[in-house]
Amino acid sequence: MKVVAVLFALVAVAVAAPGNLDKEATVLRYDSDNIGVDGYNYAVETSNGINLQEQGQLVNAGSENEAIQVRGSFSYVGADGVTYTVNYVADENGFQPQGAHLPVAPSK
Repeated sequence: MKVVAVLFALVAVAVAAPGNLDKEATVLRYDSDNIGVDGYNYAVETSNGINLQEQGQLVNAGSENEAIQVRGSFSYVGADGVTYTVNYVADENGFQPQGAHLPVAPSK
């Protein structure tokens, strides 16, 4: 379920990004490798500068802590012409994005 939530979040960010409403955009590359219950990989690149890549794998299989661990990144060109990139991990600790343009929580 977390994977679905993350995927929808990524699509929402990419679609909502200023300057990426190019209706003429085409998919330049789409790679997908669904390796069953053990994991998956995918990558997408579009003509308007959107790039997505993600891989997920099952961790702690068969245990009470079984979960899907996801790692990936997405980037897009903003209305200001700058390419914004977000790298993320989504696991039992939640969605953890990192990007030069994202605020960083103060350390405790």
